[in-house]
Amino acid sequence: MPLTLLGRHNPLASSSEQLKVLEQSVSHLPFEAQLDRVGLHPLHATGITVFQINVGKLCNQTCRHCHVDAGPDRTEIMSRETAEQCVTALANSDIPTVDITGGAPELNPNFRWLVERARELGRHVMDRCNLSVLLLPSQGELAEFLATHRVEIIASLPSYRAGQTDAQRGDGIFEKSIEALRLLNRLDYGRPGSGLVLNLVYNPVGAFLPPRQEAIEAQFKKELHTKHGIEFNRLYTITNMPISRFLEFLIESGNYDQYMTRLTNAFNPEAAAGVMCRSTLSVGWDGRLYDCDFNQMLDLQVDHGAPSHIRDFDPTRLHHRRIVTRNHCYGCTAGSGSSCGGAIA
Repeated sequence: MPLTLLGRHNPLASSSEQLKVLEQSVSHLPFEAQLDRVGLHPLHATGITVFQINVGKLCNQTCRHCHVDAGPDRTEIMSRETAEQCVTALANSDIPTVDITGGAPELNPNFRWLVERARELGRHVMDRCNLSVLLLPSQGELAEFLATHRVEIIASLPSYRAGQTDAQRGDGIFEKSIEALRLLNRLDYGRPGSGLVLNLVYNPVGAFLPPRQEAIEAQFKKELHTKHGIEFNRLYTITNMPISRFLEFLIESGNYDQYMTRLTNAFNPEAAAGVMCRSTLSVGWDGRLYDCDFNQMLDLQVDHGAPSHIRDFDPTRLHHRRIVTRNHCYGCTAGSGSSCGGAIA
């Protein structure tokens, strides 16, 4: 099948095209056969410890690696009704962690309401923040709101160098990110003993696997503290998934086959056993359920008899559901592995 650029902003059509590329262009073992080889097929959930809510694709940035294909022109936004269904599901479960993502999740008009309700239920809340959103005039006192509710911030920063960050995220984003990090530090985010957790996320700039997490974390801490006086708690390395904009980049640059070969050759059974989908339930902006945020972007809903919409939430049937896998899952099992919480193995 010839590799061509995928259509933009047509989630159903583009997800179908992406799956065809992923299924027909890998010359190695299909992912399910790889799992079978190491005794992990079929893959099942081991319980739900993270309730991940994707509140929409609206974002103030347009990043080259974005697997959500988010941007300022996206109109997919979680409604209040669906947000209420999420809170009802949480109240009927003992899932300890709520992970709110987007787009820029803070731009959803129900974001602060969701945070408040989840905290009232005693859940730990994480916000996947692009940093620059904290500086928008429309988001007055957002950083203070997050600190008041003791929300853990997981912030994207591709590099401690301006050129590399701007190349992936847009001109001027690095300086805005530094300004936002200083704001968070002033509120005691990332400070030892404060309890206000500030973690960074590193995605490679290009068709590469991330380096060893501990090494790149030490490098980030040194560079950001020395040059900008910034402190943070942890740095997570996340492999760029071969879907959406990053898949388009791979195809356009002629790196697709090489990148997929790199992922498949680096398959790690230990990472496969610990993939995040085994302990995460992902809720789409429209309430549909997925095993992870990546499956969500490929329109691969929860299957094999488990409830597929948040209104039908049933923890008993979802806790040990069979996971839906395809060849993009090689991205989470290569090398040290990759998850929303960084390296696995």
